[in-house]
Amino acid sequence: MNLAATTPPNQIAAYLRTLPAIRERCTRVFDLAKEGKLEYFEYHPEKERDVAAFCVDIIKIPPHGRWRHLDAGRPRIAPLIAQWKASPLPPNDTEIAKRLIDLFMVAVLLDAGAGNKWTYTEAESGLQFSRSEGLGVAAFHMFMQGLFSGDPNKPYQVDAEGLARLTVEKISAGMQVTPDNPLVGLEGRTSLLVNLSTALRTSPEFFGSAARPGGVVDFLSSQSLVSSGTHHVPVAALWHALIAGLQPIWPPSRTSLAGLSLGDVWPCSALSQSPAPGPSDGATFVPFHKLTGWLTYSLIEPLSKILGWHFDGVEDMTGLPEYRNGGLFVDLGVLSLKPNPPEKLGVDAVSGVPRVPPTHPAIIEWRALTVILLQRPHSRCHPRSPSPPPTSASRKFSKALPGKAGVRSPKPCADLLVDLQSRLRATERCFEASSTTDSFLRPSLFS
Repeated sequence: MNLAATTPPNQIAAYLRTLPAIRERCTRVFDLAKEGKLEYFEYHPEKERDVAAFCVDIIKIPPHGRWRHLDAGRPRIAPLIAQWKASPLPPNDTEIAKRLIDLFMVAVLLDAGAGNKWTYTEAESGLQFSRSEGLGVAAFHMFMQGLFSGDPNKPYQVDAEGLARLTVEKISAGMQVTPDNPLVGLEGRTSLLVNLSTALRTSPEFFGSAARPGGVVDFLSSQSLVSSGTHHVPVAALWHALIAGLQPIWPPSRTSLAGLSLGDVWPCSALSQSPAPGPSDGATFVPFHKLTGWLTYSLIEPLSKILGWHFDGVEDMTGLPEYRNGGLFVDLGVLSLKPNPPEKLGVDAVSGVPRVPPTHPAIIEWRALTVILLQRPHSRCHPRSPSPPPTSASRKFSKALPGKAGVRSPKPCADLLVDLQSRLRATERCFEASSTTDSFLRPSLFS
């Protein structure tokens, strides 16, 4: 008897929202790539050594999360913590962690493609930023102004009441948007944060009676085990809180199964050749949960640094399946488009890059391959490392490597990366252009 064949759809739907499902389904797509059976992409394993050689010479691997962007150009988080501790009524470490979770969650949810024309100028430093760094620094200053708090006596928090009061005009002012400095997806960002207020109110089991993102600290504490004075927290508990607790922020037009909206899960037509065992419902679905993964990485860091918590199960995490990460493998030849795909792809008139919607089967293949390929360069780079990496090195590597080698490259590496950056940016412009018809842009597609 095939027990998988009798699995009810609601259980499959629940599985597709878990961390192990991401790697399992993406591995199925990768296995097809190794056999040359994908519809849109060809895999060239001999080129992987080029990726490793290129990256090992230009990067150091810090913990990766939104903290890096919030500190773009200069430190901001450490001085803010010092300011809080020096106040007349200093918060304890638990409250500091909650405040940082409040800030980091909003900063991540605002982190979608900004377009090529938008910049943010920091008044006190005069530094100018764009893209993820600009969005992060802007979010930091809006937080400092108390824009996300419903309590004027507690400006350094994010709560449901404050989020519900947000308007496009308030976000526009905070992001320095003008006719000459347009920000792609302004309305979508505002709607996402307003919807977050609903999510916080409807999930007190995760976010507490105060309806703050930081309320998840109490939930995680209740799920932890204390050993030798250290809280051991299952990463699966944080993942569940984010997947289940934030479900109301996403639009209803997502892939669904058994009445459950799955989020960033999409059908991959190539998997019809090798469907997952079990009922046909969901057998060709591939989960990514990109924004949830980005949130998880970003929240683990402050909880570990401030509270000293240890997160168990981080090996289940994957690199993020986004176009900049995937662009590394396209530009260095590990992946190439097939000359005769089942459907002819449109081409952007300016860049010459194929242009398709983010939900196109070619993009689903690309993202699935990216998840698996991000794991592979670490094993090639490790022998060249001056010292053995920590246990989480592969996880750090698979998230940090493409970002530093692509359009998120830090300034000191800019001269080394001009050619690669220009090609990745061409891909990004094309991707953003194909996304502008979606009111939520990437947050609605890549949660």
